[in-house]
Amino acid sequence: MKKRRVVITGIGAMTPLGSSFKQSWEGLIGGRCGVDIVGGRVVGKITDATGEAIQWDRYLPQRQRIRLDPFIHYAVAAATMAVQDSTLDRTGLKGCAVIMGTSRGGVMRLSDALKDINNRGRLSSYLMSGTTPGMAASYLSEVFGTRGYTLGISNACASGANAVGETYRLISDGYAEVAITGGCDAPLCDICIMGYEACRALSRKDVSRPFDVKRDGFVLSEGAAVLILEEYGRALGRDATVYAEIAAYENSSDGHHQVRPDTTTQATAMLNAINTAGLTARDIDHVNAHGSSTRLGDLSEATAIREVFKETLSDLPVTANKAATGHMLAASGAFELASTAMTIREGIIPPTVNVDDLDPDCLMNLIREPIKITVKTALSNSFGFGGANAVIILKKCEGST
Repeated sequence: MKKRRVVITGIGAMTPLGSSFKQSWEGLIGGRCGVDIVGGRVVGKITDATGEAIQWDRYLPQRQRIRLDPFIHYAVAAATMAVQDSTLDRTGLKGCAVIMGTSRGGVMRLSDALKDINNRGRLSSYLMSGTTPGMAASYLSEVFGTRGYTLGISNACASGANAVGETYRLISDGYAEVAITGGCDAPLCDICIMGYEACRALSRKDVSRPFDVKRDGFVLSEGAAVLILEEYGRALGRDATVYAEIAAYENSSDGHHQVRPDTTTQATAMLNAINTAGLTARDIDHVNAHGSSTRLGDLSEATAIREVFKETLSDLPVTANKAATGHMLAASGAFELASTAMTIREGIIPPTVNVDDLDPDCLMNLIREPIKITVKTALSNSFGFGGANAVIILKKCEGST
């Protein structure tokens, strides 16, 4: 069966750079860093770039905010903005698929529940339903009345990119015409912070420094990014704005349960995605790296990038968005895809901030100032604990508005 073309027609996000995708994108290309010290810890907390308080009642009622974990709040807000951006109405969403990724699910409410047990000896009757990882997708289906294919994905830090990739396959294979997809996480609680500190994944300094010689771990952040994917003919028929077309998706595993990444498998995932798209490494104009700022992770990815793009490495612009946002776990993979789509549409590659001294072992063309450049094809990496690798290639959709 002939594969169908799939395009991105809507984007919404909440990140430490802003309470909308527009704010977040402007902060990204403006070289702003969204991480800050909160409660004595360096984290990336969702904020409005104008300094205004976020009006949560625009997205869901107070009773639901009490019942549901914040990772679902963020998903609803980002999805609402993505649907608005796509100009779809509820009729256009009939039968819409919903696939959302999360790494930690309702860990914030679970963390609070442990305190409740100690203090009150009882739990909320909504604890189980309001914290399950699949509830972000399920609740979005309820909010938008989609009633179609609904799935939650939890695959560590690659979850958001995996969700978008699996949605692409769903539409490409003819099982859906339009879908809401992305990633969301709300991990700023003691369990996550202490847990990541215990495995030495978090930075002990003030910022995330991908590929820098002084990098020492990631900065934990919260956020959500949601994309609207549509079958190309459907989007064309309603004269929708198209950010980019998805050309390929590759999902692979390093085959282990530890946090040590595998360079060969990461390189193979990139090469397989390039081959699936019918391209060569020379055809890739830009790479948005996973770049989490861990010593082993960045080294492994940089080595894999050099292996794949050895013939064009010096001219291939690479950026790492987590330097500005911190690591939003599942939300990062989806946000980086949205950023890559905007790079293709606007012709601007965001800088990698906080990098003062590029590690010689990670040598590549890491962009540290925003550059204007025509990008027709770009590759985005998202790698997670357990060796989960997600690689997605986007391309300019010729003839679209």
